[in-house]
Amino acid sequence: MSSELAQIKGTGSGGNGKGHKVLVRVRPRGFCAGVVRAVDIVELALEAYGAPVYVHHEIVHNRYVVEQLRQRGAIFVESISEVPREAVLVFSAHGVPPRVREEATERSLRVIDATCPLVTKVHLEARKFARENRTLILIGHRDHQEIVGTSGEAPQQTVVVGSVKEVDELKVDDPEKLAYLTQTTLSLYDTQEIVTRLRQRFPKIVGPASDDICYATQNRQEAVEALTREVDLILVVGSANSSNSNRLVEVAQRAGVAARLIEDGNDLQPSWFEGVSRLGLTAGASAPEILVEQVSQRLANFGFTDQRDLDLIREDVRFTLPAELAARRGSGAA
Repeated sequence: MSSELAQIKGTGSGGNGKGHKVLVRVRPRGFCAGVVRAVDIVELALEAYGAPVYVHHEIVHNRYVVEQLRQRGAIFVESISEVPREAVLVFSAHGVPPRVREEATERSLRVIDATCPLVTKVHLEARKFARENRTLILIGHRDHQEIVGTSGEAPQQTVVVGSVKEVDELKVDDPEKLAYLTQTTLSLYDTQEIVTRLRQRFPKIVGPASDDICYATQNRQEAVEALTREVDLILVVGSANSSNSNRLVEVAQRAGVAARLIEDGNDLQPSWFEGVSRLGLTAGASAPEILVEQVSQRLANFGFTDQRDLDLIREDVRFTLPAELAARRGSGAA
């Protein structure tokens, strides 16, 4: 890793002639295993059952992906009441609270669950802590669909916090019966600060057996952090409502490097690249590679014709498809 970064560091305006511009596209980037699985589920459901297939909430937080699936016959809804009785319904990768599952059963819907297995892990942990009669401190963003789903496992026992300040203001009935869990797409740094403060205030608090921050979130943040030492500006491809994409921007900014979140190549502004000789590019876990390619092509028009991929962390995670769809793929893996 260090040798590759060192080579890139030497290719700025002083390394290969005046005005030379380099685009470094870091990996890992883009789709994680949970997103691949979720998108595959909707596509296979459309093949198996025909359109329309209803999806509770956006299947993943990316406008391009949602629009492509909508054109194929997916209908995205926020309420189960919008789904006709006995229709096919897919739960999004972010998970749903138990009440949504109950509503789907009441309407005799054919449910296919695309919840990311790593989110399901957090749901199971929430149920476990609830059975132990613990107050659950859920670290995350209140309005994010994943937090809505997880907190629904034990709504009367769950308190959501999103900052150290909120931890300092926290009041609990029994400080010896506390547990914490985290949203899977948070900033590693912010989460560590919050957990540290929780443990300082409540020494008896317990947490999950293993970290809830998903492997893809962690890998992409670490890759961006490494990239900040070698580039002048980082672009993150991702939608505004994508938590993990926004966190990548924050990781870069925390390291002192300018960063911008872009939906696609149409968002690029010439003024951004004044004085920039080394530009970094990545994508959130719900952004498809086709958008990275589109952005790269547009960046060539801004002078970034020297384009290279920097592979920092290898990912080989795969999640199995639901049994009813796996046979159509000819394999049990997504």
